[in-house]
Amino acid sequence: MGKTWALITHLHALAGPTLTLIYPLYASICAMETTSKLDDEQWLAYWILYSFITLFEMAADKVLYWIPLWYEAKLLLVAWLALPQFRGASFIYDKFVREQLRKHGVKLHDRHGHGHGHGAEHGTHAMKAENGVN
Repeated sequence: MGKTWALITHLHALAGPTLTLIYPLYASICAMETTSKLDDEQWLAYWILYSFITLFEMAADKVLYWIPLWYEAKLLLVAWLALPQFRGASFIYDKFVREQLRKHGVKLHDRHGHGHGHGAEHGTHAMKAENGVN
């Protein structure tokens, strides 16, 4: 049982970085090399949401320490955000983040040909203040 438990512990320790960083890094690089806008939006949304999660964890560290299974719940959430079968990051960004940006006066607009190899047909979302200052 001791060796099995050690193996499970090591797999658990590898699952977090693999799921939250290594796979998204690989998928983001692959997305940058395609002409599809859909995968770019998924991975930009993922990194935005992962940044929010990380900042939340930093701010609430002392409280989260006492919540049982927080790490496991976070891994499930990140899996849903990252895995292409679910496209959770795009869903959350479209349904919640974008709505909050609009609610608080941030105007979204498209910029074409942003210069990372996709050409003029590729638009990326950029935020622009309502007064038109870039």
